[in-house]
Amino acid sequence: MGGVRTRHRQVADEALVRTLFEEHGRAMLAYATRLTNDRATAEDVVQEALIRAWKHPEALVNGKGSVRGWLLTVVRNLVLDGVRAKNARPKEVAESPTTGPVEKDHADKVVNSLVVLDALEQLPDVHRSVLVEIYVRGQSVTETAETLGIPPGTVKSRSHYALRALRDLFTARGTGMEGAA
Repeated sequence: MGGVRTRHRQVADEALVRTLFEEHGRAMLAYATRLTNDRATAEDVVQEALIRAWKHPEALVNGKGSVRGWLLTVVRNLVLDGVRAKNARPKEVAESPTTGPVEKDHADKVVNSLVVLDALEQLPDVHRSVLVEIYVRGQSVTETAETLGIPPGTVKSRSHYALRALRDLFTARGTGMEGAA
């Protein structure tokens, strides 16, 4: 009888992880990729987050928030743990004003990031690629032009039209992010 219970537990565990990944995996991967700037590392983080959910299923149903919120918090914590591990030795220079403390509650930023990522997916590739180079990768117009193999003027016009399209998308959706684009 114990073998049957063990098998039922394994099936339930596999179903839990599969369901979590199907429902939240894309958002987790997008968030982890944004935080790490590395797809492979992001995949590892998502896998570890799913393992933690599997080990602690009670955390998913404790009524203290959404499952996605818990999973994204685990993703963030795993990324921060990785950064802390890399920076275990003392810093030789003081923190700069741009690297202040980590915010305690960043739920709004997570939601906004997901909304923007989804909106970017709605743009044509030529517009999306320009915005990714400029705003995600932090390249200048000249660097973006070189990366994409197009003239700087084209980068500027595509950026203008892409931002206008995003603004229109946000306005149509009523997201409250109309001023963000």
